Amino acid sequence: MKWLTLISFIFLLSSATSRNLQRTARDADHKSPIAHRFNDLKEETFKAVAMITFAQYLQKCSYDGLSKLVKDVVDLAQKCVANEDAPECTKSLPTIFLDEICQVDKLRDSYGDMADCCGKADPERNQCFLSFKVHQPDFIPPYQRPAADVICNEYKDDRVQLLGTFVYTVARRNPFLHAPAILGLASEYEKALKSCCPESDIGACLDAKVQQISVIKEKAQKIGVKQKHSCRILEKYGDRTFQAHKLARMSQKYPKAPFAELVKMVHDVKDVYHECCDGDMIECMDDWSELVTSLCSKQDVFSSKIKPCCELPVVERTKCIIKADFDDKPDNLPSLVEKYIQDKEVCKSYEPNHDAFLSEFVYEYSRRHPEFSTELIMRITKGYETLLEKCCKTDNPAECYGNAVEDLNKHVKETEDVVTTNCELFNTHGEADFLKGILVRYTKKMPQVSTETLLEIGKKMTAVGKECCSLPEEKRMSCSEHYLSMIIEDMCKRQEKTPINDQVSQCCNELYSSRRPCFTAMGIDSKYVPPAFDPMMFNFDEKMCSAPEAEREAGQMKLLINLIKRKPQMTEEQLKTIAGGFTAMMEKCCKQSDIEGCLGEE
Repeated sequence: MKWLTLISFIFLLSSATSRNLQRTARDADHKSPIAHRFNDLKEETFKAVAMITFAQYLQKCSYDGLSKLVKDVVDLAQKCVANEDAPECTKSLPTIFLDEICQVDKLRDSYGDMADCCGKADPERNQCFLSFKVHQPDFIPPYQRPAADVICNEYKDDRVQLLGTFVYTVARRNPFLHAPAILGLASEYEKALKSCCPESDIGACLDAKVQQISVIKEKAQKIGVKQKHSCRILEKYGDRTFQAHKLARMSQKYPKAPFAELVKMVHDVKDVYHECCDGDMIECMDDWSELVTSLCSKQDVFSSKIKPCCELPVVERTKCIIKADFDDKPDNLPSLVEKYIQDKEVCKSYEPNHDAFLSEFVYEYSRRHPEFSTELIMRITKGYETLLEKCCKTDNPAECYGNAVEDLNKHVKETEDVVTTNCELFNTHGEADFLKGILVRYTKKMPQVSTETLLEIGKKMTAVGKECCSLPEEKRMSCSEHYLSMIIEDMCKRQEKTPINDQVSQCCNELYSSRRPCFTAMGIDSKYVPPAFDPMMFNFDEKMCSAPEAEREAGQMKLLINLIKRKPQMTEEQLKTIAGGFTAMMEKCCKQSDIEGCLGEE
């Protein structure tokens, strides 16, 4: 595919070694990886993370069933701590966990074709198991919180059992959520129990503290979607794009940190993400904790804003650090124009080491522009790289790249215009009209997509408007492009299995940072042939009047989508006329005794 041949970004520290070599290097000082991690995490955390790992692979298994597997792994860890030369102690952690899974009795009866993964060699075996994970599976019934006094008695009698059940419950429903995040949620839950269990009205207190379990469930889903997206970037676009994205973001957040420190941190984050995305939750947890401890040991170097976070227990630090404000920009940062555009010798700096030069450009540009999205910064960097590639081959490079500011500012203007226009629409016309506008635009772009999926995409994009357009102006772009990139990635993943149309394929094959502008600029699909008119698509019955409001609204949106699918060339004026007629019909007929007769006649 085209995007595989394009270098989206040249990064200072590319990872030439394989994952297995990286793991071997990290464990070089330890004969037994499992003994090393057990000693680092201590028994309680090790057990919790082992439960998370098994619950995410074996989502149908009971808590008691998985507890036996956890016990087997803990017994092996304790044996290896006592004697690192004992049999099986030199195995990698993923191998130990997958071997345990493959010994589960009647695995095929519960999991079908997943059992075939056991016939593969590592690391293909792990990739095979990962492909069978189901996000928010419908085969798990909704969680019912026990009575408040029951929870408190369980917490008092067996804290470890209660929290073990909690991490099991969250992990099996969110198989892509990383262990540090799950333990952070468990810590939040335990805090609420400690605070509420002595109270007279435990239930009311828990509702106020945790706002019921649904809020934790919502948080788990939200964090899980973000982490899954980061894993997808790593998997589809590779280490360089992932690191470019992280370097831009960290340079915005920690603008006073030296370049070398940020590059090292980004490289370490990439390594840990590989472990987490591979489902290797023990190493993910241990190395993430080490990373956060390292960051906290250098607060003065990175940012004063993370000081309160670093005083928290280890499992609570990550969430706090992610939420911490960007540090203030250093005073009197010089303009970048002189160094990167006016300097006649730019090519002499660029040509010997593209990697270092462009990495430093990202760092310097990002720390000056906290209001920009990381995707915009990556587009600007790619535009600058393309310009230098062209200009450094000419007789007069300085003249060639002399207009770079105007060229690169086109990217800024496009993104600012999209955010401003959409937020004005949302804030002026409200949620319902904004959704209608999205549905009209995207049905015209990809009419082949099912009505239900288009409505789902429209609602997700409207939720982005709701969340981002209420923020201060300097935070809107970063917020909206971040969430839109996730929605587009989800669309593109579906496109891989079920191709939509040529223009969607083209946008999905673009560089990661260029896909959103490509989708925005996409026009009506000119090759689309509308289906023959089907009166059943516009079947009006009394439910249009009697159904709950949310159901009525969804029905009207589906009618709108189906109308556009049959008349994609329809103008805005024509749509307004039809919408007005529809509203008048509903107002008239919903007052009649014979609603269906009236609707049929109208």
